[in-house]
Amino acid sequence: MHAVRFEVVARDGEARTGVAHTARGSYRTPCFMPVGTRGAIKYLSADDYERLGAEIVLGNTYHLMLRPGAETVAHFGGLGKFAGWSGLTLTDSGGFQVFSLEPKVDDGGVTFKSTYDGSMHRFTPEIAVHAQELLGADIQMVLDVCPPLPSPPDVIRLAVERTAAWAARAKAAHGRPDQALFGIVQGGTDPVLRADSARRTVAIGFDGYGIGGLSVGETRAEMIPALAAAIEHLPPDRPRYLMGVGDPASLVEAVALGVDQFDCVMQTRIGRHGTALTAAGKLHLKNAKHALADEPIDATCACEVCARHSVGYIRHLFQVGEPTAARLVSLHNIAWTLQLMAAMRAAIAGGTLERLRRQLLTTWADGAVD
Repeated sequence: MHAVRFEVVARDGEARTGVAHTARGSYRTPCFMPVGTRGAIKYLSADDYERLGAEIVLGNTYHLMLRPGAETVAHFGGLGKFAGWSGLTLTDSGGFQVFSLEPKVDDGGVTFKSTYDGSMHRFTPEIAVHAQELLGADIQMVLDVCPPLPSPPDVIRLAVERTAAWAARAKAAHGRPDQALFGIVQGGTDPVLRADSARRTVAIGFDGYGIGGLSVGETRAEMIPALAAAIEHLPPDRPRYLMGVGDPASLVEAVALGVDQFDCVMQTRIGRHGTALTAAGKLHLKNAKHALADEPIDATCACEVCARHSVGYIRHLFQVGEPTAARLVSLHNIAWTLQLMAAMRAAIAGGTLERLRRQLLTTWADGAVD
């Protein structure tokens, strides 16, 4: 019995649109999950998430386990109640963040130093499961080994081996039937290793499947074959989650291959620094030529920022160091991405995804800029 029931509504080639039903609610796919690393999307509140139309938001186990502590979050009734968010939540295992700290890794788990106070911590598959059960997200992820790219073949192979072993331990430790558990596929850019990792993860059996270790230094041309090799061996009745990917070109390419959900910090990270996503590409709002621009960020965007504010006004806010600027562009970028996912769902239902894909790649294949 799975904690997620995945219903495919329509297909267009390998792409599919559907609904994932969890114990507490549903989300439409393909979907984008905004990232609230420490329990909040930077500069935004739960009320913002609701107005934007987000259905599921991501939190980070590594950060929440250290501050304020998983037990503290549990005291408030779980991450959603703690943040005042009535929608769904997913917590990643924290593995990506831990491995960015160059931890000591062994077959049992990882030992790492806190970025907050320098204290030493031990992370194992069982600890990751227990922490996420306390955090109470609707979906939790297993602890995996996420090597940077490029890495030597033996490093990638060892990551696949340990990820599979840790996934089995995570499933054995998982005890909340109301909380879904997703496995993770590794394997770098090697299609053979990706296929092997996918088969081994599916053999263990999970509610859904994350595809990790991509968008960590490789090109999109390297990413796509590895992604396709993994998807080929994932069950069609389970959600597929490409972790940490959110640029428009990669989103549509992955959706065309059959991916169902995504997360990325790019939308808010570039937004805080004055870059907006638009139908014409990236718009660098701080550029002097925009000082007198009285048009919205994107005339095709239905968000509240584009309905109310001009490019010239937002540029002014950045120029004077007003934090509202970062908030407004973050709101727009998330709204724009959610609208893009809705357009993909409609295109799949209408059998026109390939046309939308070509349009997006014309603009975004090289990360078009203003």
